[in-house]
Amino acid sequence: MKKTDTSTYQHFLKVVDCQQACPAHTPVPEYIRLIAEKRYTDAYMLNWQSNVFPGILGRVCDRPCEPACRRSRVEEKPVAICRLKRVTADNKADISAYLPKIPTEKNGKRIALIGAGPASLTVARDLLPLGYEVVLFEREKQAGGMMRSQIPAFRLPESVLNEELNYIINMGLECHFGEEISSLDKLLTSGFDAIFVGTGAPNGRWLKIPNHDKVGQHADTGINWLANVTFGHIDSAPKRVVVLGGGNTAMDCCRTAKRLGATDVKVLVRSSYEDMKASPWEKEDAAAEGIDIMPNYTPLEYVFKDNKFVGVLFEQVKSIYDKSGRRSLKPTGKTLLVECDQVLVAVGQDTAFPWIEDDIGIKFNEWHQPVLNEVSLQSSLAQVFFGGDAAFGPKNIITAVAHGHQAAISIDLFCHNKDPLNDRPEPHFNLISQKMGIHEWSYQSIIDHQSRNLVPHLDWDQAVKELTAEVELGFDEKLALAEAHRCLNCDVHTVFTESTCIECSACEDVCPMDCINFIDIDEQASTADIVKELHVQEINPQQDLLISDKLKTGHIMVKDEDVCLHCGLCAERCPTGAWDMKKLIIDNLEATIK
Repeated sequence: MKKTDTSTYQHFLKVVDCQQACPAHTPVPEYIRLIAEKRYTDAYMLNWQSNVFPGILGRVCDRPCEPACRRSRVEEKPVAICRLKRVTADNKADISAYLPKIPTEKNGKRIALIGAGPASLTVARDLLPLGYEVVLFEREKQAGGMMRSQIPAFRLPESVLNEELNYIINMGLECHFGEEISSLDKLLTSGFDAIFVGTGAPNGRWLKIPNHDKVGQHADTGINWLANVTFGHIDSAPKRVVVLGGGNTAMDCCRTAKRLGATDVKVLVRSSYEDMKASPWEKEDAAAEGIDIMPNYTPLEYVFKDNKFVGVLFEQVKSIYDKSGRRSLKPTGKTLLVECDQVLVAVGQDTAFPWIEDDIGIKFNEWHQPVLNEVSLQSSLAQVFFGGDAAFGPKNIITAVAHGHQAAISIDLFCHNKDPLNDRPEPHFNLISQKMGIHEWSYQSIIDHQSRNLVPHLDWDQAVKELTAEVELGFDEKLALAEAHRCLNCDVHTVFTESTCIECSACEDVCPMDCINFIDIDEQASTADIVKELHVQEINPQQDLLISDKLKTGHIMVKDEDVCLHCGLCAERCPTGAWDMKKLIIDNLEATIK
């Protein structure tokens, strides 16, 4: 039994589940409080520091923060964190005065970025204010990477994309659009001090089933087809379209096909509906648009009759799970022929580096991904760094942004002859009391039961008729404020001071969740022994307990951080101020992103 170490930020950050779950560690509760105060521009800029693309991510983020949200302990659904991020973008004022000033006198270091996706642009955003000369090479005519080529305009309007990309481009980024890098060796001899590779995972994965070589124009990979739609090469779809795959790309393909004229659109996936990789809201929106999602079917072959393409033959399968939860597919023997005119294969993406010479010094693993240090993102060739999908395979935008922050710190250290791993700066943290009076706090601490507010949508019948009509309309101010008030302010911590505690148990009595415990236990006791003494013994092993040092009576105070609502009642009731509500502020957290 040991006192909880609160000398570093780790314990406190872990309690802020949403911020911890975000790959870029965006300070979620803080920006939601700013929204509640109608300080939209401040909330936007706080987002901009961490996730760089609030307007974009407020529409298309995979939302790893929301499953972690503590509001799920009180209601069924978490706070609409992602859509509140969009609120900051939709309601901000002109932010030009808040953007960092770029030094006119440079530091003499030149950095090359390959690919203009979210990872590369984050590196540029972080390094340009430090005086670096940053040069971007992108084979397409515009920036954005997969954000532009693979996300349909009905989810991400081009105006929003361009606005947030231009904030970075206009910081002085030297852009070479339409210029594809064909040799890394040549670039290494072009006077750059470091190179960042952010080329994504550009190759769609095919299913090599029988007659694949014969199917021709009747089949395409999902990402290639979406890119052709984005860049105007495809403006219509045949009547019958089958999409293979169950991820977000598959959902984008089927919804786009519907808008381009397809009337019979089916998505077939090997997994169960629940195990599909697509986000739940993407599946819901596709279903609302009349898309037929058919789980538990695996493709057997492309079918031809009289040398004419007819459709795809599938076998129905059943998901079987072993004791560890691993899934295998068991054939049922039942087959289904789905007739169609077009097949879109959205079953995965692969990285590709044909322009990196084999003998250049960069090591690749068995999946032909670069061998990298996971923190520094430095390759075996010291001056070359990777990030985004190019680093470890396809993830999402917010992970690419996190990689960009990591790599920018590494590049800065490398260019100053420091070790990108061992010399990384440690984050600084502070805890600031929120006390405004005996029973008043500077944040809204009242906890009530509020169901999640639904984001208004464009009429579904109208939505499927227009390729660029944004489907989600976003929160108006009334809904935004109501949703912001659902946040439990998890970054405002209950901080306990042993020296002023008189063990009156007033806090223990008033706690609505029974998460405060004063117990008498032996010093040799294990965590399991402690748990047996708690009021509520069903603890979450993924979350720490707050354990105090010995009090004057020899008892210890134990608080279950997992169920605490941060309501402040313990601090209000405490007659000696042993409890206080303190807001966590962390600086330079990007240096430790993993």
